[in-house]
Amino acid sequence: MAQFDTEYQRLEASYSDSPPGEEDLLVHVPEGSKSPWHHIENLDLFFSRVYNLHQKNGFTCMLIGEIFELMQFLFVVAFTTFLVSCVDYDILFANKMVNHSLHPTEPVKVTLPDAFLPAQVCSARIQENGSLITILVIAGVFWVHRLIKFIYNICCYWEIHSFYLHALRIPMSALPYCTWQEVQARIVQTQKEHQICIHKRELTELDIYHRILRFQNYMVALVNKSLLPLRFRLPGLGEVVFFTRGLKYNFELILFWGPGSLFLNEWSLKAEYKRGGQRLELAQRLSNRILWIGIANFLLCPLILIWQILYAFFCYAEVLKREPGALGARCWSLYGRCYLRHFNELEHELQSRLNRGYKPASKYMNCFLSPLLTLLAKNGAFFAGSILAVLIALTIYDEDVLAVEHVLTTITLLGVTVTVCRSFIPDQHMVFCPEQLLRVILAHIHYMPDHWQGNAHRSQTRDEFAQLFQYKAVFILEELLSPIVTPLILIFCLRPRALEIIDFFRNFTVEVVGVGDTCSFAQMDVRQHGHPQWLSAGQTEASVYQQAEDGKTELSLMHFAITNPGWQPPRESTAFLGFLKEQVQRDGAAAGLAQGGLLPENALFTSIQSLQSESELHKQQAQAEPERHVWHRRESDDSGESAPEEGVEGTRPSQPIPRSASYPCAAPRPGAPETTALQGGFQRRYGGITDPGTVPRAPSHFSRLPLGGWAEDGQSASRHPEPVPEEGSEDELPPQVHKVGAPGPDNNFQK
Repeated sequence: MAQFDTEYQRLEASYSDSPPGEEDLLVHVPEGSKSPWHHIENLDLFFSRVYNLHQKNGFTCMLIGEIFELMQFLFVVAFTTFLVSCVDYDILFANKMVNHSLHPTEPVKVTLPDAFLPAQVCSARIQENGSLITILVIAGVFWVHRLIKFIYNICCYWEIHSFYLHALRIPMSALPYCTWQEVQARIVQTQKEHQICIHKRELTELDIYHRILRFQNYMVALVNKSLLPLRFRLPGLGEVVFFTRGLKYNFELILFWGPGSLFLNEWSLKAEYKRGGQRLELAQRLSNRILWIGIANFLLCPLILIWQILYAFFCYAEVLKREPGALGARCWSLYGRCYLRHFNELEHELQSRLNRGYKPASKYMNCFLSPLLTLLAKNGAFFAGSILAVLIALTIYDEDVLAVEHVLTTITLLGVTVTVCRSFIPDQHMVFCPEQLLRVILAHIHYMPDHWQGNAHRSQTRDEFAQLFQYKAVFILEELLSPIVTPLILIFCLRPRALEIIDFFRNFTVEVVGVGDTCSFAQMDVRQHGHPQWLSAGQTEASVYQQAEDGKTELSLMHFAITNPGWQPPRESTAFLGFLKEQVQRDGAAAGLAQGGLLPENALFTSIQSLQSESELHKQQAQAEPERHVWHRRESDDSGESAPEEGVEGTRPSQPIPRSASYPCAAPRPGAPETTALQGGFQRRYGGITDPGTVPRAPSHFSRLPLGGWAEDGQSASRHPEPVPEEGSEDELPPQVHKVGAPGPDNNFQK
């Protein structure tokens, strides 16, 4: 086991999320005054169900959706069995003649029921097929399991339904019109009335996020620290990323909730994994468990593969016929969603952020169409279109042409060919501006490697970005290959990292009062996990193994502070946020005066403004016109597909981004030691391009809040500036104001 040695160090909790004096608090409530929601034992599951019910728009929508999922599985199995055993394909393909008439000379007209076998014959063929019987039995057991789980979940969600009605006082009819922040605020207030958590007098927003995203934060940290085997170098293909829903399910099964996992329950890591004395033994035990789960995946591979093929066929065959270019569209990959996700970022917040980056990302990838492929596509479309035009003209002249064998099939295939070829022909009016597009993308996704800077036009940058933003067809192919590849990754790639994973959970797990064991990265403490390029010397104690990569701690902190303005961060984080707010205000005022009131060419500034605008617009609409405060909360698509969001994005020329960021810093001003040190750190990270001595500065209109929020002097955070009207192309404006497309605010920071 010598190859498992690591250099991780033990990391202690940096601060307590409880008020002073409440670290060991246990709230006692007399028996007679207890409510039905007093002392909920499993708050992780409870808050997750509260969030899920909100995202599914109420109990009725969730119930109907679950029923249709059961019916969908039953339909796929039953319809496939019918096609295999109950259809006479010789009659269907006209290889066998059928005549219903008493006169043999009359024309034969075959109907669809003629191709269906009688019930007795169909039943006999099913019983004779042993493989089919085995598959049906397994499918039946799985469906019964899902049915029992469905009934159990309905009973549990009925309790959540009652919680919304009686504790939160939100009727189901109003739930689709409430933002998650509104629901969360009522949960915090409900804690004071019902003491749903007896270990703390008050719940914070971070407590709720920690319980909903406990395991997800661990997954984000594991991907951030490159502990999961997701990147592979293949001959002829170079470096590829493989991360599918099946592989993610197995990772979570092994680490979090499966038999023999590292966690005792939803909120507590097993005691032996918190101590380093048995690390080699625990690593060997984890390695063996990975091996057995990999073998189980290998044995179940045929069944899973059959299901994947059938499900993909029924899902995408109609789409491909109706819109052949759909598979040429792109979507955010599952790896991209995990890599780009902040700590403590809920699914709808991530989806909203990626939706806003979808259109510029698509335009960026369209800049790299191969000239040779374009030439072939143009000529292919010409030849296929010519033949298709002749066949259509003949069909219009005489419809009997369709009766000729394979004519209809030929027309269909030619139509598909023309559509696919046209998808590879670029718009003749498109301007090649990858640097500007990548800058707009960065304002939404917030992360990109340093070597992309200044190299947006290179194919290497395009290939690496394609790992985050892949073709839909590639996503489907990876899911089809997942049953075959997943066992190999588990057995040969994940097992050698068993000790590193054991050390990770020991080193980066902290116990928070009233919350339980959480990933220490999710505390967003810049002193424990800050990156030196974001902070000055002495502001972070993190070693290279303790710091989050790509500035994820700082970006997650900024995202959470703006999303939840009432949250109280630690002292070091408060200083970091305070300096950032002053800097954004200073550069915004300076750039506004220098450019005649125009927005500054600063991706970080426009990202923050975009988030504030969305957040405040939600509040205004909810308070002034609640009946019009509607958005569509789409259920999460694990493929990462994002519908194009009608937003405004900036593509104007701007200053080069120094090292993955374009945040300008002015000269440091006299202030508190922490703020002065932070200024020095930011200047080392970004460099300064704004000179307050030469550009007059407007008076500060941002007040320093005692918490993590952003507000204006004398006004609440709900104030919203007048929206910028859209004129001309939406890509000619910076990403300052966005149309509301998802509940809750979301920020647009960058690395």
